Amino acid sequence: MGYKVVVVGATGNVGREMLNILAEREFPVDEIAVLASRKSLGTEVSYGDTTLKTQDLATFDFAGWDMALFAVGSEATKEYAPKAAKAGCVVIDNSSLYRYDPDVPLIVPEVNPDAIEGYSKKNIIANPNCSTAQMVVALKPLHDRAKIKRVVVSTYQSVSGSGKAAIDELWNQTKGMYVPGQEVAPSVYPKQIAFNVIPHIDVFMDSGDTKEEWKMITETKKIIDPSIKVTATCVRVPVFVGHSESINIETEEFLDEDEARDILREAPGILVVDKREDGGYVTPVESVGDFATFISRIRQDVTVENGLNFWCVSDNLRKGAALNAVQIAELLGRRVLKKG
Repeated sequence: MGYKVVVVGATGNVGREMLNILAEREFPVDEIAVLASRKSLGTEVSYGDTTLKTQDLATFDFAGWDMALFAVGSEATKEYAPKAAKAGCVVIDNSSLYRYDPDVPLIVPEVNPDAIEGYSKKNIIANPNCSTAQMVVALKPLHDRAKIKRVVVSTYQSVSGSGKAAIDELWNQTKGMYVPGQEVAPSVYPKQIAFNVIPHIDVFMDSGDTKEEWKMITETKKIIDPSIKVTATCVRVPVFVGHSESINIETEEFLDEDEARDILREAPGILVVDKREDGGYVTPVESVGDFATFISRIRQDVTVENGLNFWCVSDNLRKGAALNAVQIAELLGRRVLKKG
C-alpha cells in the first residue's frame, strides 16, 4: 500500500524538485497528481522515468487523496490549502502562510519530528523558510549539548530563492555586462545582482529588519526554543543555487570546537567538511543536487565566553524547500498515516 500524492505548483522550480525527490527517494506512491494554474494546464513535468500532464488546481477534487505538497505562493495557498485539508488531504505547505500559526506545526524532521502530532488541528503542516531550515539542522544538536543563548547569522542567498525570473535576471545581466547594447536593468531585484550583493531580501519592516530576517528569527524560536535570541542579516548574492550562512553562536555551557565538530558529524542531515587548508570547506556550487547540509570552518569565537563560529551551506531548492517537504511526507507516513 502506498499513498495518493498531489504536488501543487508542479511547474515551478520547487514543484519540479519535489517530483525529482519523491522519485529519487522512492517514496511509496500509488497514484500521483500534478497541479498548476490554468495558464500552465497540460504542461508536462517529469516524475522518475514517466511524464505527467498538469491538471487545473482550480477544479481539482482533493477528496480521497492522502497528502498534498504545496509549492505555490501564499495567495493560492490561502484559497486552496483549506479546501484540500477539509477534504481529508493533509497539506504540506512550502509558503509562509501558515508558519506562524500556533495550530500548524512548523517542522524540520531532523530537528522537531514530534511536532508532527499537531498536524490534526488543521490538517496542515508548514515547511520553514529555506534559510531557516539549513540553520536549525546545525543548531539543534549543539543546542541539545550546550544550550544556545544567542545566534548571529549573515546569509549569502542564491537567486533561485526568488524563482525562475531571478535566475534569468542574473544570467542575462551577467551576459549583458560583456555585450554592448544588451545590458539588462534590474527588474526582479531593486539593484543589479550580477557582480554585486544586495543586503535586502523581502520587504522592510518597521524594526529595520527585512521580512526574511524576521522569518529566520521567528521560525528558529518556534522550531527549537523560544528563548533563543537570534539576529540576522540576509543578503542576496550572484549565485544560481545554494544558500550559505556565516553563523556565530553563544552557548550557556562551554563547547569546545573539537567536540562541536564531533557532534555535528554524528547529527542527522549534516556532512562536516572542515579541513584547515585551501579548499577544505564547502561552497554553494558543491551543494547543488545534494541532500545534506554542509558545515565547515568550525572554530572558537574567543571574543565571548562560550562562542563558536561555523559556515553552513545547502541546496536551497532541496533542504530549504522540496527535500524538507518530502521528508515531512515520509515522517507523516511513518508516524501517522502508516500506509507505505
